[in-house]
Amino acid sequence: MAATYELFYMPTCPFCRKVLSFMEQHDIELPLSNITAEPEARATLERVGGKVQVPCLFIDGKPLYESDDIIAYLQQTLA
Repeated sequence: MAATYELFYMPTCPFCRKVLSFMEQHDIELPLSNITAEPEARATLERVGGKVQVPCLFIDGKPLYESDDIIAYLQQTLA
């Protein structure tokens, strides 16, 4: 069964832009949640992830933080 993904980000975050740029370069499309524009996304990130830190990639509901770790995961799994 395929994993479910959701990337929580802020447009002004340089680490988020790094992940989004990688995704664009490799034609990776995932559901995105902008925690600046979507208060419910911010609340979900804090409730499920335990902190408000972006970028955060939820993989089957489990958070993965740090842009380099997210990019490494995407490169191994989806690129």
